[in-house]
Formats: sequence, structure tokens, C-alpha cells
Amino acid sequence: MAEKGNGGVSSRLAARRKEKAGEKKEEKKEEDGGKVNGNGKNVANGDAAVANGAPGEPGLEKPEPMELPPFETITGDRMDPFSFRFQFKNVEYCSGRNKTLLCYLVDQSSGADGLLRGFLEDEHAGLHAELAFFQLILPQYDPSVNYTVTWYVSSSPCAHCCSKLLEILQERKTLRLNIFSARLLEAEEEEGQEDNRAGMKALAGAGCKLRVMKPLDFSYSWDTFVEHEDERFTPWEDCQENYEYHHEKLAQILE
Repeated sequence: MAEKGNGGVSSRLAARRKEKAGEKKEEKKEEDGGKVNGNGKNVANGDAAVANGAPGEPGLEKPEPMELPPFETITGDRMDPFSFRFQFKNVEYCSGRNKTLLCYLVDQSSGADGLLRGFLEDEHAGLHAELAFFQLILPQYDPSVNYTVTWYVSSSPCAHCCSKLLEILQERKTLRLNIFSARLLEAEEEEGQEDNRAGMKALAGAGCKLRVMKPLDFSYSWDTFVEHEDERFTPWEDCQENYEYHHEKLAQILE
């Protein structure tokens, strides 16, 4: 990983943080575009009068609240193109991307299973994909086998996952883990952000290879893990620029 001068990196990141803060503020305005009722809940403008106690239009029934399906982890061989383009887009502020997609390759030396390949997706607030991998894909461990596990993930692991992965690496001495992230996970609070950074640094210290996905990695993942139907991957406009931004941030975390 190329070293960059701290002054240039810091000034650039400060400028980007300022831009991102403005983007978050604008998105917050859009999200809060509806009025707020007396219970502190956002409601659509047309429903504000009803929510505040005024009579609604006759003949209209109040809609039943939607129930989310049970928490689950989705596994498969290839994902749909839309999910890849949306979840793996290496934006700075991941609005609406509240799940993790994890593409994996597992090389087991002299193992009967050979090369394992596929993806996991954690739904809603269930078990995170990083931990689900070791429950669903690689639950067993043979100390006589050398494992090389490579992940292409939509965002870097959270602090809790980093802690659990560290325990797994300490227990499985012959397992080498490589994590290539489309973007770095952003926590809402500074304390949570510091925990995420500390977790990634601890993982790297334990021998885990951490890297930000390059444009070439997105193309490889598209070819390997997406039902693309012979459609070629076309990088989004700021793919290279966003890679450089996350690359510089990760370099600061690991220095």
C-alpha cells in the first residue's frame, strides 16, 4: 500500500468530510420532508391532519403496519446485478445501504472440497454476514489444512465483527483471511467510529489482510459473483476517486 504524506491526506480528508456533512444534512432534510405528529413520528404531508387527530376522508381505512419477514441470512452462487451495483457502490456516505453483501473464495490445501465460491447477504438486523460465514460456509476447521479465505464485502466489518473475527483467527492458526472492502463502514457516533478503527487495526495486527476494493476488483467480482448474463461491468463515474478516498482513510487507520 503506497504511503502518502500525512499533511496532504489530512487536508483532503478534512475537505471531503465537510462535503459529506453537507450531503448528510441535505439527505436529512429529504428524509424529514413529511410533518411530525405529536408522537414524534414522521408522516406524509397528506396524512398530517389525520395523524394529528383531524378526521380523515370517509371510506378510507387506516393501513395496517407492514411486518418485516424474519431475520435471515441469504446465501447463493451469484447475486442479481442491481444488488451488486447498489450495495457495492463505493460511496462515502452509504445512505440506505443497511446490509452487508459478502462474496467469498475459500481455497483449502489438499482439501476434498477444493475451491468454495459464493456470497452471503444479511437481511435486516440478523447475524452479520462476516460471522454467518463461519456458521454456514466454513463451520468446521481442520488444523492439518491450510485455508486461504478471501472476501469481497460491500463495507468493512463493524467493531463487534472485528472482535469476533480476531477470536476466530486466534483459534484457527492455519487460516489466512483477506478482506477487500468496497467502502469503509461509517458509524453514527464518533465513539463507534473509533471502535471500528481500533477493530480493523487489531485485525491487521493479527495477520488479516485489509484492503479497499479497486475498480479492477469490482470488475472481477461482477464476473465471478453476479448473474450478469454476459453484460460487461461498467464502473460508475466516481469509482476511482472514491477508491482513492477510502484507500487514504484506511492507510491512516492502519498506520
